[in-house]
Amino acid sequence: MGLMLGIDTGGTFTDAVLVDERREVLAAAKQLTTRYDLTVGIARAIDSLPPESLSAVSLVSLSTTLTTNSVVEGKGSPVCALLIGYDERQVQNSGLAELLGPEAIVTVAGGHDANGAEAAPLDEEAVRRAILNWRDKVSAFAISATFSVRNPRHEVRVRELVQELSRKPATCGHELASSLGAPRRAATVALNARMITHVQRLIESVEAILSARGIDAPLMIVKGDGSLINAQSALQRPVGTVLSGPAASVLGACALSGLRDAIVADMGGTTTDIAVVRNGRPELSFDGALIGGWQPMVEAVRVYSIGLGGDSEVRFSGGEGISIGPRRVVPLSLLAAEHPEVLPVLERQANSAPHGSQLRFALRLQHDEALLARLPDDELQAWERVSVKPVDMEYATAEDRRLARALARLERKGLVIYSGFTPTDAAHVLGISSHWSTRAAELGARIWARQMRRLYGCGTWPDGDAEGPSREVFDLVVDGISQKLIEAGLHEQNRLAAAQADKLARLLTEMVMEQRRDPSKPSLFSVQFAGDAPVVAVGGPAASYYPEVARGLRTGLYMPRFAEVANAVGAVLGEVSQRVHLTITQPTRGTFRVFAPDGPKDFPQLGEAVEYARTLAADEAATQAREAGAASVQIDFEQDENSVSNEIDGDVFFEMRLTAIAYGPPCRRIDRVAQAEPA
Repeated sequence: MGLMLGIDTGGTFTDAVLVDERREVLAAAKQLTTRYDLTVGIARAIDSLPPESLSAVSLVSLSTTLTTNSVVEGKGSPVCALLIGYDERQVQNSGLAELLGPEAIVTVAGGHDANGAEAAPLDEEAVRRAILNWRDKVSAFAISATFSVRNPRHEVRVRELVQELSRKPATCGHELASSLGAPRRAATVALNARMITHVQRLIESVEAILSARGIDAPLMIVKGDGSLINAQSALQRPVGTVLSGPAASVLGACALSGLRDAIVADMGGTTTDIAVVRNGRPELSFDGALIGGWQPMVEAVRVYSIGLGGDSEVRFSGGEGISIGPRRVVPLSLLAAEHPEVLPVLERQANSAPHGSQLRFALRLQHDEALLARLPDDELQAWERVSVKPVDMEYATAEDRRLARALARLERKGLVIYSGFTPTDAAHVLGISSHWSTRAAELGARIWARQMRRLYGCGTWPDGDAEGPSREVFDLVVDGISQKLIEAGLHEQNRLAAAQADKLARLLTEMVMEQRRDPSKPSLFSVQFAGDAPVVAVGGPAASYYPEVARGLRTGLYMPRFAEVANAVGAVLGEVSQRVHLTITQPTRGTFRVFAPDGPKDFPQLGEAVEYARTLAADEAATQAREAGAASVQIDFEQDENSVSNEIDGDVFFEMRLTAIAYGPPCRRIDRVAQAEPA
């Protein structure tokens, strides 16, 4: 069957592994992610593997944190949202004004009601005007109509008009979500549209690299629920790859550790993601996972995610004091390793008066043609300037305010990233990490500590002390991880509301950390976390922090071999799976309505409606699974019925949600050859 090549492209590192038929890792590689040109980092990672083994690869699978990080960081390509039949309150509740900007939201008449009947005719002329006005300003269109999950005809028609008038990608709400809730569905489709160009660039990069190295194998992408889809399916629904990286890390952590009951903690550059695994399977969230304040309607591994990673910015936050994340910056240790010319600048800053722009260098982050085409002259000049080398923002603020303001706008648009003091730098100062520039980390710690003291009145470290502030940052990271682990455990009990779980987790964390920092201090309480499910810590920065986390929580810790590339390992261990949901209601007694993709269909008997829905859902799920790259397909069904029994009316049926699940192994190179042979 050949070897499997797993690739994970994260915000900081790109990993690649070769896995054999026994699911054992034969080789692994880790390289820096190059977001301005993803092909560079991917090529370096693959080229670090044994070249003689690449010709034996029969399957390539990719996981990525790029879509998750896009949501967490609020980044994305420009999008126009076409909302059909939405009122002002629904638009406001969707959060689209914050996500896209109010000017990019266009509401038009149309939509359906809860029974699938047309509520108002679609205003096609208004749709045409909106498309023509926005087609040269955006990368994609997001289309959402009221009750489109009950009747999608207006969304389908608007998509036809987008393709006719603009040829830009367009996604419809009914294709991404099956639940009612127009505002959240609108946010989901908008998030999806914002990611299309990012995912397209990633897939094209991988395909080009594979082709150049003679690797002729199907390319699969990991979805947020841990299943696989082929590249074409991922381009149509990139929002499904949100939490792709965490889902792959869960699969990889379980495979590498051999545990069936565990708490998997994946620490990357931007986020820390925690999932509870029972009996070898992570719990799924069918209502959508909460990511960076958004809850898109995508089925995904139930992950507790926080904007805390090795590259999270350590900053002053009013009312909190020192805070870490959620914004990702380039660690100073990495900056100096890649650009040694910044070291003399840091030396100078360490011996000058503190300023808010110190430690901040602007670097190019990613290339987005749609955004670049819309840049005014000053921003385009700033982009060209930062493409040559990092720009010292302290210098720009003092000597070229026009450049500084343009770079700040580029950072908000996601084209530029700043450097800053991070947990990775603190780990270098403390001797826990040493792979980049320790000197830059030490200078950064001293400059940052002086900023905190003199600009914000925070901290009591003496001048020139790098270790003291770094130790405090280290402890804050340990505290943050510990609190999220405890919170995840409380949520698993399903007994506390989110606010209650947060407060209790804070209290328990304080108790745990107090015991950790002073074990000799007498205490009437002893807190032990997850006695029957050890923590499996994976991800690049995990080795720096999780031994201390486990000691404080008094829990078992597994850091298996190849833990730092667990995402890439998990990427090749999933199967293709597609779920199709259909709803059956009883709008009037004796009439059972199936909300089918082409509109509602009524039946006089519930059994007839269910049989029709099962056939329709099974056919659609099987088709989607094959289109997503399944070599063979099996079908399972789930039914969730809402009905009551009483003495007067007997059984009264209200609603049923029927789900068809089509699943099977992904096509591999040998599968494709076999399918092509005549019988």
